[in-house]
Parts: sequence; C-alpha cells; structure tokens
Amino acid sequence: MTPLPPAGRTRRAALSAVLCAGLAVVLTACAEDPDAGTNGIGKLSAEEIESKARAAADTATSVRLSGTLVSKGGTYKLNMRLKQDGGTGSLTSEENAFELLRIGDNLFLKADAGFWSHADGDGGKEPAKSDLDAAKKLADKYVKVPTGDPSYKQFRGFTDMDVLLDGLLGMQGEFSKGDRTRVGGVRTITVKAGEGGRGGVLDVSLEGKPYPLQFKRAGGAGVLTLADWDRDFPLAEPAEGETVDYGKQLPTTSDSGSDTDG
Repeated sequence: MTPLPPAGRTRRAALSAVLCAGLAVVLTACAEDPDAGTNGIGKLSAEEIESKARAAADTATSVRLSGTLVSKGGTYKLNMRLKQDGGTGSLTSEENAFELLRIGDNLFLKADAGFWSHADGDGGKEPAKSDLDAAKKLADKYVKVPTGDPSYKQFRGFTDMDVLLDGLLGMQGEFSKGDRTRVGGVRTITVKAGEGGRGGVLDVSLEGKPYPLQFKRAGGAGVLTLADWDRDFPLAEPAEGETVDYGKQLPTTSDSGSDTDG
C-alpha cells in the first residue's frame, strides 16, 4: 500500500495550484482586454468611433496639421498651425513654396521672388523684366492679400481650421474597424472607409479625448498627421518693415496649392 503524503505537503500543493490558477485567470483577462487603460472607444462600432473623432475635432480650439496632399497631378507638403481666429504655416510644391499667416480677416502671403515672377506666367514663358523687378520687391515680404482678391478665399481656406478639417478629412464608403496601432507613441484604433480602406483610413486616439491623429486620404490623395490638439500658440501681425501692401489685386497664379475639398 502506498503511504499518503504528509498533510503539510498536500496543503502546500493545493495552495500552489489555487494561486497558479488565479494568476492564469488574471493574465488571461488582461490579454483579452486590449482596451484596458484606454478611453474605451475601441469597444464601439466603426461608425461611432468616427463620429466621436469628428466631434472631438469640431470642439477643439487648435491643431497642427501636416503631411502631403495630392491634387490635380501635383504633390504638396502642408504644415499649418490652426485655431479659430487664424493660422500660420507653409505650403510647398515641387516648384514653389509660400507661407501663410491669418489673424482674423487679415491674411498675409510670403514667398520668394520665383513665386511672384511666375505668378502671371503662361505656358512656361519667361517673365518680363517688369515682372522680375516687381517680384524682387515682393520677395520674402508678407504681402497683405486684399479681401476682394480672387485668391483670398482660396488662400484663407488653408488657414481656416474648420474649413480645412472638413475639406481634408472626408471618408467615402462603408466604415469598418481596423487594427490597433500607434501614432507618435499614442495608442490608436483604425477606422477604414470603403473596401480595404480605399475611401480613407483614420487613426483615432485611444488615450484621452478621441482626436483624429492620422488620416490617409481616399484614392491615395495624401497622408496627414494631426497633433497639438487644443494647444494654444501665439499669432501676431508681421512688423511694418516686413509687410508690403500690393494693392487691390494680386497676380494670378496656377500653383497656389490644391483645393480643400474632400
């Protein structure tokens, strides 16, 4: 007959089994809850996540919007800081680069001589000497854009937080949830529109407010990063010596950036 094990050994074995089983339950529970420690939107439907992200963007006071835009066969680099009463930043293409600054209704454009000398260019023709002379006077100065100028609305759109976000963050097609990822070290949940995300892919923060943090535009029309939500920044009009009042109407230019339609 096999002797029974001592009572102490039996109790220790039983206690060890209970502890191991309990630990396994805890570890399993943690592994099965990827939303632990988040704002909880990962548990919502794709439509609800997109809605909350848009609501967070609509109520924000400021944002930094940067990345690439592909429009009308051209690629543009955008880097703008925006808030409700203005914005500042730059727009760069393969041929030109310019800066924009808006405070209230006052809009300023700053570019090099190359931008201004080709503003009235037609079919790649060389600009006239008078145009070159005028361009030198405007170069690297803040040119105040008249409110009645045809380009005012277009340029202003790049400094208008609501207009730019509404125009660039449009999604096309049925929504579906994607993977959990990270953008800038912040945990996010992905929402895709259309088959395979062809209608846009939005990464929404799982930490704090559900802000949009990255957006791949539909049809390969660029990738945008959204950061510094609700982080204020100063806006001040340029000094008098840095400003030129061009007059009633600026030269027309075909390379003033893409439109902001989604």
